[in-house]
Amino acid sequence: MSEAAPASASITDDKTEYSLYEKRKTIHIRAVSGWFASWRWIMVGVTQLVFLGLCWLPWNGRQAVLFDLVERKFYIFGLVFWPQDVIYLTVLLIISAYALFLFTAIGGRLFCGYACPQTVYTEIFVWLEALFEGKRSERIRLDAAPLSGRKLGLKAGKHAAWFAVSLITSFTFVGYFTPIRSLVAEIQMGTTGPWETFWIFFYAVFLYLNAGWMREQVCKHMCPYARFQSAMFDRDTLIVTYDSARGEPRGARHRSADHRAAGQGDCVDCSICVQVCPTGIDIRKGLQYECIGCSACIDGCEQVMRKMGYPSGLIRYSTQHALELGWGRKEIFARIRRPRIMIYGAILVVIVLVAGLALSQRIPLKVDIIRDRGNLGHLEEGGLVENNYKLQLMNTSETTQRYRIAPSGLAGLQINHQPAIEIAVPALTTQSVLVDVYAPAEAGKPGAQRIFFDIAAVGDAAIAVHEKASFLIP
Repeated sequence: MSEAAPASASITDDKTEYSLYEKRKTIHIRAVSGWFASWRWIMVGVTQLVFLGLCWLPWNGRQAVLFDLVERKFYIFGLVFWPQDVIYLTVLLIISAYALFLFTAIGGRLFCGYACPQTVYTEIFVWLEALFEGKRSERIRLDAAPLSGRKLGLKAGKHAAWFAVSLITSFTFVGYFTPIRSLVAEIQMGTTGPWETFWIFFYAVFLYLNAGWMREQVCKHMCPYARFQSAMFDRDTLIVTYDSARGEPRGARHRSADHRAAGQGDCVDCSICVQVCPTGIDIRKGLQYECIGCSACIDGCEQVMRKMGYPSGLIRYSTQHALELGWGRKEIFARIRRPRIMIYGAILVVIVLVAGLALSQRIPLKVDIIRDRGNLGHLEEGGLVENNYKLQLMNTSETTQRYRIAPSGLAGLQINHQPAIEIAVPALTTQSVLVDVYAPAEAGKPGAQRIFFDIAAVGDAAIAVHEKASFLIP
């Protein structure tokens, strides 16, 4: 017998390479019509009408919605917000977060499927693609064909249209930060500033790449919502579902064939649900994080079911509990009133009410009082103690206001040797006022005494501020 070869002899020098990343396959989205497709296009129209039109709406001689970063003022119709109003931005973000939690727990990724900018502009770009290159089958053949004059012309026209939409969108976006009418005049005269030019082209390229080239990759790999949505889903969340109990086993068949007798389900395995999906998933494999809830697969399947004469709803909005237990609409909607939804809803209502109340009682006057720390208070002739202050009056309204300033808190207080003074502050400006406050030496004990400045708009008692300060008696 020959001697056994050592174990190491069986090891060869062949090396096998494994790729951890699947190469991206181009998704050619098939056009689909139906109830949900109509709603998606309605949302495209509504969102674009608001986005493109709102910046052109005038209000009190200015742009209705303008985020003026240079002047550090945010105009939203009749409201003007300053950097000191950052609390309102915080509340807005909290409301948006809780609204997202609530709507997602009830209806899944409805925002992603119908109102997300990525979805909206992908719909527009796919429509332009079909306008230049034809239907899905024609686009597939065009991509597989060798380069020719026709192919080059179609591709160039499509990309030019994409970039034109991107430029219009980015120009409008910058128009919310630089007054859009001024921006138009600057472009016409060729005097656009470097920052405006940079941001217009930056956002145009960004949108062109996102909606034209990356598309589903943004939803699958860049959007964080796809990753943490499972924390907001439960088995009673409405999601796009495939009824496998009814559809399986799937298979092709003639329309007139008795598929039940042949042991087949209602799914004819046409793969239309995959062809119309913007992220390229197969909904028949169950809930997947790539699903954005756009319902295109529902519309596509409904067309096939109607042609085959089968009942609708093979792919439908439902819940995991409803599929498992055979629930109907009544039971599904009854489960909306579950603890998670009630808690989210209650918190959201409370936050909205408190924010609305605070906003309605917001006073368009802000005051900062700084006592002169270099002057610790000194005794003047006549037995009066003098303290010096700097008042910062911020008029956040859009009209010039005249304010009456009067000190209180100690007997005999005077401001500039008067019981009160009046100061005019132009609209949307901050004005500094240096004042001298006097009090009799016997008005209080030596040391720091609390006083107040009562500042009120002349002719409008609702605009009034009661600010405290300290008065030093030597």
